[in-house]
Amino acid sequence: MLRVMLIDDERLARQSMRRALSALPDVEIVAEADGVHAAVELIAKESPHALFLDVQMPRADGFELLRRIEKQPKVVFVTAHSEHAVRAFDVDAIDYLLKPVRDSRLQTAVARLRTACGLDGGDDQPYRATDRICLRTPGHTLIAGLHRVAALEADGDFTRVFVGGEAPILICQSLGAYERMLPAPPFLRVDRSLILNTATVIRTVRQSRDEEQVWVDGVPEPFILGRAAQTRLRGAIGG
Repeated sequence: MLRVMLIDDERLARQSMRRALSALPDVEIVAEADGVHAAVELIAKESPHALFLDVQMPRADGFELLRRIEKQPKVVFVTAHSEHAVRAFDVDAIDYLLKPVRDSRLQTAVARLRTACGLDGGDDQPYRATDRICLRTPGHTLIAGLHRVAALEADGDFTRVFVGGEAPILICQSLGAYERMLPAPPFLRVDRSLILNTATVIRTVRQSRDEEQVWVDGVPEPFILGRAAQTRLRGAIGG
């Protein structure tokens, strides 16, 4: 059971979110608060897995709440203002929902929360092809549509993410974790070290029986595939 708490100064907004969450299986709303002061006490008392948290509230905002609590639950921001998205992911938000919240986006956010809280058995794929992904490093945060993510390459326990038109970003997360999160198709793990977005493949050049160059949109250098990886890619895109 995913235990969540609603924090929003608008009663109608809480009512709408309560109704939408109540329609989802295995979600329990353990508390509600209309401001930061009340929320701090309720979080300590109820220990929810996650917060559905408004950004702009009287006297103190959602970011101030996170500074006041010692042990932070997982957070999904729910707001009418898109300009706080980068800051939200800088404080490790699981998702960022814009009001009015569509049912499909709420379901995606809840799936991501289940994964982050270890409640999904590792079988769900929290992202859909139309979603955006947050790529965060100590000095840089990039939020990009999944359609722009061309490839992901293992680098030890890290993953190098290739986004069209951007420099590669090294993320402290394993390639296997991304394989579980990303929608397939279009994402395909072609070998132990590489996931390709098959929708971004623009050209393949076979160098030999055991080597093929694959060019993807927005990445200047090709990826090199071995024989087994070539077979997997052709099975996904044809040819």
